[in-house]
Amino acid sequence: MKKIAILLSLILGFQELDAQSCCFLKKDDMQLMASNKAFQRSHKLPKPYVHISKAGGEMIEFSTPDGQKAKAFYIKAAKPTKTTLFVFQEWWGLNDHVKREAEHFYSTLGNVNVLAIDMYDGKVATTREDAGKYMGEANPARLEAIIRGAIKQVGPEAKIATVGWCFGGGLSLKASILAGKQGVACVMYYGMPVKDVTELKTLNTDVLGLFAGKEQWISPKVVAEFEENMKAAGKKLQVKSFDAEHAFANPSNPAFDKKSTEEAWNMAIAYFKERIK
Repeated sequence: MKKIAILLSLILGFQELDAQSCCFLKKDDMQLMASNKAFQRSHKLPKPYVHISKAGGEMIEFSTPDGQKAKAFYIKAAKPTKTTLFVFQEWWGLNDHVKREAEHFYSTLGNVNVLAIDMYDGKVATTREDAGKYMGEANPARLEAIIRGAIKQVGPEAKIATVGWCFGGGLSLKASILAGKQGVACVMYYGMPVKDVTELKTLNTDVLGLFAGKEQWISPKVVAEFEENMKAAGKKLQVKSFDAEHAFANPSNPAFDKKSTEEAWNMAIAYFKERIK
């Protein structure tokens, strides 16, 4: 009987995986450009920085449906709340710059939990070559498992908002799709959009897309296609293309575009505040 129970549990687990699976069947175009030298050079090397949390943020561990563990930088809301903001790293990994940005969202948005998820299982790049390697070699199935584990960690009653930059911009959109009816807000900074209209139809939230009008990768053509696909899916998309290059607002970018970054930040905060009251 015990063996039968274990077998049934495994079958149900696989059924749950199939039911919720989206967008991660293969590497997307962002991962495929990881070895592109021009793309690598478009990212300035992060300056050394050590984040010391003023809000009690700490690293936590949670289970993932593939039988492993994952980690995240977690800041608990001052008062009980059902809302959690998932923060997705850039291609460098969950470095201290991203933790600082996660805390910036926490202090600005008010009473919200913040979970900055480690999508590289502890690996953090300090060179462009390593960043390209980590992003390019990331297993799509593992990426999905980490996000699904995070969704389970916050619980079935949680309202989930998402935000991310670069590689994390695409992960923000994918996480909102995986969140299903729990998804309440999604901001993506110059991430690769999901192209499958069927998958986009499952979004429970509208999307704010903040893009770099001067870049050649997530180009104006890619953004225009995203707008068409969202329209076909019957979903609302607000787009702003800035007169800036890729990574203009990355937390780790020491040469960020100040004007565009501030405008994008204000748009993101206003968007979130309207949806996570």
